[in-house]
Amino acid sequence: MPPHRHSFTVALTCISRVLILRDRVLGWTGPGRRVHAPDLTATTHSIVSGRSVLDAVYVEPALVQARAAVLLCHGIAETVETWIPVQRVLAVNGVASLLFDFSGYGKSTGRVDWSQFEDDAVAAFECMQRLAPDLPLSILGFSLGSGIAAAVINRVAATRLVLFAGFTSFRDAARSVGLPASLSPLVPPIWSAEQSLRSCILPILVVHGERDGLFPVTMARNLASLCGPNARLVIVPGMAHNQPFRKPDLSCWGSVVSFLTA
Repeated sequence: MPPHRHSFTVALTCISRVLILRDRVLGWTGPGRRVHAPDLTATTHSIVSGRSVLDAVYVEPALVQARAAVLLCHGIAETVETWIPVQRVLAVNGVASLLFDFSGYGKSTGRVDWSQFEDDAVAAFECMQRLAPDLPLSILGFSLGSGIAAAVINRVAATRLVLFAGFTSFRDAARSVGLPASLSPLVPPIWSAEQSLRSCILPILVVHGERDGLFPVTMARNLASLCGPNARLVIVPGMAHNQPFRKPDLSCWGSVVSFLTA
């Protein structure tokens, strides 16, 4: 599938960099790597994934024992800095988290590639296993990351899976953001939830915003139906697509915390 792979690399590299720059210029996101809080501990890590070295941050409660740990797979227009506020919210509520940048993102080396992204997630999960050997470990994918998280769930020893603002397949996602149906064959047929989750028996939480303007609520309902009887769907009233990391609070993340620590 070389043509698909090349177009994927070029398209995602350009789109992600433009969107990240836009968000910084408009002040929607900004530097946030350091966690200044006496009740939290943050450490940086370099994770080897094939020929790539991934930039990652692990945040955990400092004064109490974490009750769970989760690997965070971010979306197309985000980096580690963007999601540090989310890690703060999780940590103060008892959930440790490892956040990493995919190859070609942020300070991570390598190039954008869908197979490499999946290997990155597996390598990051293995790092989290070393950081939190005594905790139940889960994986959460947001937007673009939801496809990756679902694709690797059978390659890691996770106890739970969260699909946040996710999609049913990469082609469905491309059509949802405006790609004409006639051009769908140009999009690689990857990250199909129907295929990825066919044999998954883990508890799955599907979280979606009522006002998600990128992927409609109907897609979230279809995604939940593909996840089988172990899935639970939560539609958050009034929540837009990017709100969970731009303005993270328990209205967005409360159901996730409850699910991960149950």
